[in-house]
Amino acid sequence: MKKLFASTLIAAILAITSTSLSAQQARCVDGFDPISGERCANAVTSAVPFLRIVADARGGAMGDVGIATSADPNGMYYNPSKLAFADKNVSISATYTPWMRNLGLQDVYLAYLTGYKKIDKLQTIGLSLRYFSLGNIEFTDDDGQSLGQGNPNEFEITGAYARKLTDRFSAAIAAKFIYSNLANGQIVPGTGDEIKPGIAGAADLSMTYKAPVNFTKNKSDFTLGVAISNLGSKITYTNSTERDFIPTNLGVGLGWRFRLDDYNTLTFTTDFNKLLVPTPTPEITEGGDPTIPDYKELSSIRGAFSSFSDAPGGFSEELKEITVGVGAEYWYDDQFAVRMGYFYENFSKGNRKYFSVGLGVKYNVFGLNFSYLVPTTNQRNPLDNTLRFSLLFDFNALNDDNN
Repeated sequence: MKKLFASTLIAAILAITSTSLSAQQARCVDGFDPISGERCANAVTSAVPFLRIVADARGGAMGDVGIATSADPNGMYYNPSKLAFADKNVSISATYTPWMRNLGLQDVYLAYLTGYKKIDKLQTIGLSLRYFSLGNIEFTDDDGQSLGQGNPNEFEITGAYARKLTDRFSAAIAAKFIYSNLANGQIVPGTGDEIKPGIAGAADLSMTYKAPVNFTKNKSDFTLGVAISNLGSKITYTNSTERDFIPTNLGVGLGWRFRLDDYNTLTFTTDFNKLLVPTPTPEITEGGDPTIPDYKELSSIRGAFSSFSDAPGGFSEELKEITVGVGAEYWYDDQFAVRMGYFYENFSKGNRKYFSVGLGVKYNVFGLNFSYLVPTTNQRNPLDNTLRFSLLFDFNALNDDNN
């Protein structure tokens, strides 16, 4: 069994997510970079970030998009409402994603199991389980003395109901339970508070509009999807009254699927995402010490609304908080797929930028998808040089008119 110091793991995670941000903040003067003249890095953060990890290999191969792609079980993560347009009676998907393998961590991974069942031509129900393991850790105190071992882990269970309201429009609601056990039983240094598992509840709301497009004699379509995810309670790991926001997110997706002929299909899609979490604005006392910022006192709903107008840099900084993913997918005879995509995040908000590629094969009820991430900046990514894969099982094909 591999042992890791807790402090080492935490440092590694922070290094991955904030290397470039720290470099910029080091030369920050009065909130601005004296070299570029732009505002310093100010990334939006939240608790339980594992909820926003794209788990499926299909979306991962297309720049982490999936709000407006054709329906499959992984729509439970992106946009549950599109499940109402699914063309299979039952479908199940399982994905395994190694995490931070480039740092030599062999026991850190994300597992995702999801599926749906069509009740009839109008109604669909879905269920998903997301499990994130941080491996085996040896906790230590400030002097390096062992405090015992643990296996930090987090999971989320989601159930969804999707319904067609018209032939072209659907809506869905999903409810989820979130459990985060990072250091159960440990004591917070300096406060004496015991760390406990964090528990939260949340809901997803989504809508999909899908219409035929007559570019060719074959059936093509346009899809627009809108999804609000993880709108729910805040979370804490101690008895403190100060609670942290979970990653509430607003996503908008556009998709164009062209059936070029009876054998060839080409899809272009793009997703825009924005965390509905307040932008960090720490306050400083007269003595120069930071205080608890006012935004932490907001409720989840007020925090979501305020997130559209609270950035210190105004509207221009709000736009920088939007991440963009673009992707393309080519299918031959609905049996072999080639995918590629690109993901962009502004430098001051995290600086994640990468290409992704992938393949897919489908035979009768069985499908297999692969994806691989290629970073385009010096910002390290937990999926650098990592292959992730998804298994898919479809049962009882329905009439194609449902798609």
